Amino acid sequence: MTPVSGLQDCFLSSVANPFELRQLFELIPGILFFMKDKDSRLMLANQGVLNRMGVHSEAEAIGTSDYDFFPREIADGFVEDDQRVLKTGQPLIDRLEIAYDEQRVLAWHLTTKLPVRGKKGRIVGVMGLTHSYEGARRFHGPFAEVAKAVEFIRENFHRKFSARELSKAAGMSERTLNRKFHEAFRMTPHEFVTRSRIRAASRLLAHSDESILEIALDCGFCDQSAFTAQFRKRTNMTPRGFRQRYRQRKQN
Repeated sequence: MTPVSGLQDCFLSSVANPFELRQLFELIPGILFFMKDKDSRLMLANQGVLNRMGVHSEAEAIGTSDYDFFPREIADGFVEDDQRVLKTGQPLIDRLEIAYDEQRVLAWHLTTKLPVRGKKGRIVGVMGLTHSYEGARRFHGPFAEVAKAVEFIRENFHRKFSARELSKAAGMSERTLNRKFHEAFRMTPHEFVTRSRIRAASRLLAHSDESILEIALDCGFCDQSAFTAQFRKRTNMTPRGFRQRYRQRKQN
């Protein structure tokens, strides 16, 4: 009887076009599939990824990096995670990140990354799956433990509330809530609140004619200056610049 490994090698070598495997991810709504080389350059992507990047064909994206499509603040996080997987060989499971959706608006996503190994077993790249955090509603494991806090933030991000009020809604102490948030999201509750406000603001910047001051106040920021500072820190652009870029892309 042929060993299992031999059967697998025989099968894989008989596949005429491995790239056809990508078609599976074209058939799953909301799933983004990508593969990068050791320099975090895109080598393979399904249509969802191309839409998120704002390009029309895979040929336009091959060989590019996240820095070609995303603000440095966002791209730095993507590449840092790539390199962690490349160096350790360990998968990165359900990493919460803020990135563009297909409408080029900032939104929460969950990303899983795995190492890609060559025929000799050496790591040659990274492959991953990304999907919407809100759409998935995957409150399991560490996410389940902070689900009440997350729901409270979603319902109240537009107003000021204290850490004590948040921990009370979560049913745990502030110290425990901080620890659980780090386990689930690798960030503090305060950072999660700020990014949630920025996410909501980016949608209003893209899809409404409200003034930047009105958007700042609607999304829980004390004034336009504070909003601009926080938005720039996490996207590397001003709210006005984000709105202009979005509308230019939409026109093109």
